[in-house]
Amino acid sequence: MALPLPVAAAFPPIVLDAVVIGAGQAGLAAAYYLRKRGVNFRILEAAPNVGAAWAARYDSLQLFSPAWASGLPGRPWPGSPLRYPTRDETVAYLRDYAAHFSFPIDTGQRVTRLVPAPGQPGYAVHTAAGRTYLARYVIIATGPYVQPNVPIWASQLAAGMVQLHSRDYQRPAQLPGTGPVAVVGSGNSALQIAADLAATGRPVFAAYDERTNAAPNNQLIWAGMTLTGFLRVPRHTALGRWLHSKPDGVVSGDLDHLRSFANVTFIGRATGVLPGGIIRGEKAATPPLEAVVWATGYRPHYPWIELPILAPDGSPQHQRGLTAAPGVAFLGLSWLDTRSSALLNGAGADARRVVAALLAGQ
Repeated sequence: MALPLPVAAAFPPIVLDAVVIGAGQAGLAAAYYLRKRGVNFRILEAAPNVGAAWAARYDSLQLFSPAWASGLPGRPWPGSPLRYPTRDETVAYLRDYAAHFSFPIDTGQRVTRLVPAPGQPGYAVHTAAGRTYLARYVIIATGPYVQPNVPIWASQLAAGMVQLHSRDYQRPAQLPGTGPVAVVGSGNSALQIAADLAATGRPVFAAYDERTNAAPNNQLIWAGMTLTGFLRVPRHTALGRWLHSKPDGVVSGDLDHLRSFANVTFIGRATGVLPGGIIRGEKAATPPLEAVVWATGYRPHYPWIELPILAPDGSPQHQRGLTAAPGVAFLGLSWLDTRSSALLNGAGADARRVVAALLAGQ
């Protein structure tokens, strides 16, 4: 009896002009401009559905940009343009966007290798499902929010303590008990998650860096940033380099909302742990905790890329998205080109420029 074929050889290669890896906002924006150029492409998405990264975020998430400033090219948000969309509205918008343009999306295709195509120009993209895609152009649009970044000293907390990264936190019921919990981080997600937990009445300790810049968030602010082009200042300019050197701020309204809870204690930036399940902050320490949520960002994670486009620390090497590998580009990274590059409202501009540059052979 003949032996079964290996999984990798179970399907014939699919030959395309371009492959887009990731069906989030950056991948969908790339698809829009590839379609306009008449390029034969497919989007590969590891999850069963479009917008899976958004769907996995916490229930109470709300965009900090209004709908009118958060659209992808060719299709504005439905409903009131002045509202700040929720997580579920964002997922619905992305899925509607993909369906409206009938983009060719292969779901359940987690990429395991990106390598030069054997014996021909271009690249081979292999997936865990046994598919191989051959393409001249590859756009990596998996986004910056992939591998959770947790302080190394987190491992010193008690083995039985529940610890969740903000990527995996969805609702307060995930954290057991009613006793003290800590939220570690100085970004908007940390503030929203801490308020979500505080609303249950349990003691919440916010390990928040008080030096973080906080600014108001309203329609006037967004109109001003849009009209002045503040969010579109390229990183390679003098002003862009200065802006990039400054840490992202938080929404002052979210910070004020969290401060309004009597059961929330601010302990300053977290600096380490103490025996007994205690986190030490610059201002104070927590009591023994029942759980911790780490809203401490992400780090690069591209073990499947076998091309010379990664730095020694694993971070992407690129110039405004374009890499040293001809025909390969990144989209959706923080400060790929501007402050808005990783946001919904920045996906379209970067995608238009990168697609045009790839097809021009730059």
